Amino acid sequence: MASKHANNHDHRIHTSYERLVNLQSQVQSFSLLPHLVAQSRMSGRHGSPFRGRGLNFEELRHYQMGDDIRNLDWKVTMRTGKPHVRTYTEEKDRNFILCVDQRSGMYFSSVDTMKSVVATEIAALSAWRILKDNDRVGFIISRSNQIEYLKPQRSQNHLLHALKRLNDANHTLDIASEDSERANFSSTIRMLGNLALKNATILFISDWSGATEFDLDRLKYLQQHNDILSVVISDPLEAALPADILDSASLVFGDGKYQLSVTEKTKLNKANQGLKAHAHHRLEKLEQLMAMKRLPVIELSTDGQHIDAFKRAVGGFTS
Repeated sequence: MASKHANNHDHRIHTSYERLVNLQSQVQSFSLLPHLVAQSRMSGRHGSPFRGRGLNFEELRHYQMGDDIRNLDWKVTMRTGKPHVRTYTEEKDRNFILCVDQRSGMYFSSVDTMKSVVATEIAALSAWRILKDNDRVGFIISRSNQIEYLKPQRSQNHLLHALKRLNDANHTLDIASEDSERANFSSTIRMLGNLALKNATILFISDWSGATEFDLDRLKYLQQHNDILSVVISDPLEAALPADILDSASLVFGDGKYQLSVTEKTKLNKANQGLKAHAHHRLEKLEQLMAMKRLPVIELSTDGQHIDAFKRAVGGFTS
């Protein structure tokens, strides 16, 4: 789909800052707070699995004039013969960290929209929703040559700056992009660990390419003190090569370093088996990780319908 001379104004190939800003208008149609919405993959439980704002029990004390009688603890009152109330304090606001993959492998699509564009738009949409909920939002942007961290803040100016950085990262991608060793998936996980996050919500938006077993183990450790929600962006061609490609003479696939020639049906079948097994294994591991807190793995495609698909996955409605 990509060409070095492709029209950069085509929103399917590269996003635009204006487009990321305009996604603010769609935040009313979904919520990242799943317990507020019925019929959601993230609902159906008595309480939200996410840490964050709510009421924390503080103490049990004698009733005082003016106390809300709804907070009476009837068991203790009956046992002691004196009215007791339970007092609560409101939890602090949540910190969200959006980990957005803009490595070279994300510059791909065989259908409609580049994976890199899907990631930036989902990140922008989520960030606007987070800010509307009066929470702090920060970013980790994985570029092909570096990883950029923007500290969580509750500020529209900060978010606009972050969207500019995200848009810039997206526009640096082309068919000649090549990842450096310091910007691999493991480096992002390592940066998260170094931040020593507590009670944060981490939203990973990536194709999860290059994620190792060790990376997933480190995410399990992070999940002990934080909430992790994973968004997996995939393209149909990554799961199976179409049978009609054999009609093309001397068809060769390459990633800039390695090449694969597919000229026979047996080779095609073998390649598809490998692709399917790899995709299934990656998804299975992620689902096991998310199952620790009964959170879903949200799967998005490059078919151009990612905004509506994301809203549906978190319990929203489409326009």
